[in-house]
Amino acid sequence: MLDADTYSSLSALDIAREVNAGQLSAVEVAAAALELAEQRGPGYGAFSCLAPDHGMADARRTDARIAAGERLSLAGVPCPIKDLNQVAGLPWEAGSAALRGNRASVDDPIVGWFADAGTSMVGKTATPEFGLPCYTEPDTGAPAVTPWDPTRSAGGSSGGAAAAVAAGIVPIAHGSDGGGSIRIPASVCGLVGLKVSRGLISSGNRPPGPGLGIDGVLTRTVRDTALALDVLAGPRPGDTYWAPTASGGYLTACERAPERLRIGLLTAPVIAADAEVHPACLDAANRAATLLEGLGHEIVECPVPFPDSQWQAFASVWAVGALSIPLPPEAEAALTPLTRWLREAGRTSTALEYAQALAAIQLLTLQVAEAWADYDIVLTPTLAQPPAPTGSLRDDADPAADFAAQTRFTPWTSIYNLTGRPAISLPLHTARVDGPESPELPIGVMLGGKFGAEDTLLGLAAALEQVAPWGRPNLG
Repeated sequence: MLDADTYSSLSALDIAREVNAGQLSAVEVAAAALELAEQRGPGYGAFSCLAPDHGMADARRTDARIAAGERLSLAGVPCPIKDLNQVAGLPWEAGSAALRGNRASVDDPIVGWFADAGTSMVGKTATPEFGLPCYTEPDTGAPAVTPWDPTRSAGGSSGGAAAAVAAGIVPIAHGSDGGGSIRIPASVCGLVGLKVSRGLISSGNRPPGPGLGIDGVLTRTVRDTALALDVLAGPRPGDTYWAPTASGGYLTACERAPERLRIGLLTAPVIAADAEVHPACLDAANRAATLLEGLGHEIVECPVPFPDSQWQAFASVWAVGALSIPLPPEAEAALTPLTRWLREAGRTSTALEYAQALAAIQLLTLQVAEAWADYDIVLTPTLAQPPAPTGSLRDDADPAADFAAQTRFTPWTSIYNLTGRPAISLPLHTARVDGPESPELPIGVMLGGKFGAEDTLLGLAAALEQVAPWGRPNLG
């Protein structure tokens, strides 16, 4: 039997290697994951529901495939699915009381992509209502909190996924990122979180819309992120556009440290010029710059690429996206104040204003490309503040203030959703922000790359992980 400590110490790469070699069975790995999910999951608000029958059935299929001679990229790796995506037969509430009791009748395509690679789907992870805010405090369950300090939020909207990985329950968890929703929880939970280039991972049978959101994973290591990307990247039937994939794959890219790069350091907030940047977040970016210089890269100052007033195009498209969620009129009263406020903003937007917002995003994308043309990588803090105390960003009495607080907390992440460029958050720094006796908190840094340059980002991230390996929370 696989004990909890041994299981939690294994990466996805370790598990797949052992299961493929017959040294571990997928069934015993899934059993260990489900036991830990029951023990630790509730304390961190990680799961909206567990799926022991589904997870064990997946594991048995994987063991049968291995016995038949197959070798699978993610053989036996427990991997829950974020509750924005459907898994047939399981609850699908998307963090909303308006969907309480709803069950999915079909699988989202990404469920099948993970299953084909050998994962065990052990549950659905918590998300805020429809993934809209950068904190995970759903009306359908407990808030997701960071295992580093359970009084603080796990971020959002992939907060449950991040809590599950940081707590050692699973080595990898599905997430999605429409404005920072993988990178934000990665930062506050001390994880690796990659938002890939637009079109690198297919939207499957879901309409791509304006192209802000994209699927991905949260992991504890750079190579686990690369391993998952090798599974998920590439066009699927029906895609009308796609980003080029890396020659040789992404796990291989981790073995190639990039030659000397020109890296722009940007610590001024972008989408909210009045955002206060915490000293710990500045320290994190500056420490990362020092590490990168030590690896032979050039660090230079980087300009703010556009005035924050231009970011309103994102806000307009975000609001129309909230309005586009198909809900019956009677469901409106069950929505959170923030969701209702966003939907009302979308409702008052004219067709011309929405078209102008989409055009403004295209122009902003060009501006960023021109402003950052001379930089291979742009380095920023991931967030302007350390992990936020639970409830400190949410403001049901004033949703406009809630939304503004979120922009000040995340003044860099959504640039990459607007432009379609890739960005990765790495847990390169920790700080005790409330005095020497306070809990140590993870502080993420973000590396943004040129479109389609995930191989460069992952190679650089792997080099940083080697020279400055990060730790894990003390779970007591």
